[in-house]
Amino acid sequence: MACHFCDTLHEASAVPEGSAARCRRCGVLLYQNRSASLVRVTAFSLASLILMGIVNMFPFLTMEANGIKTELSLLRAASELIREGSAAIGWCVAVFTLVAPLAMAGGMLYVCGPLLHGRAAPGARHVARWLSRTEPWNMIEVFLLGVLVSLMKLGKMADLCFGVGFWAFAVLMVCMAAAVAGIDRNELWDRLEVAAE
Repeated sequence: MACHFCDTLHEASAVPEGSAARCRRCGVLLYQNRSASLVRVTAFSLASLILMGIVNMFPFLTMEANGIKTELSLLRAASELIREGSAAIGWCVAVFTLVAPLAMAGGMLYVCGPLLHGRAAPGARHVARWLSRTEPWNMIEVFLLGVLVSLMKLGKMADLCFGVGFWAFAVLMVCMAAAVAGIDRNELWDRLEVAAE
């Protein structure tokens, strides 16, 4: 393995759980074996899938203006955007806030769940490769930030009430970040190689 900072070559050997490998020359972190990483990734991925269900079952936001009360969910927001002529934005909302997080959480659970028992699921390497390529497309934190900016403007025109879906979405953002950060990529590939033997 080459150090990404000074390009010194190292023999990439397994490190004990909770330890890290550092560059001999500059001391930069090369890779690490986080303690209980598979358990953490599996738990946060499962929590993310449960939270996705809650986000889609309960209202995200309730607005009341001039005696008219409107409840909005993420799925309804995307479908309303498509119906009102903003199809590109509606599909982007649907893909980046509903489909991508669901696929990421499901993919991580599919790869890391069986690894807890020392086995690799069929096609786990392909799913892991796909996860690393599609990770940047998981944009729930960007969407949440955009919603908060929009709500500051909407708050002047209507009474707003955050629903259960909004709070579940905020917790989902934390769970997804914890699941993605829970395991080092090199560690994941090492575990997949050992499980495949």
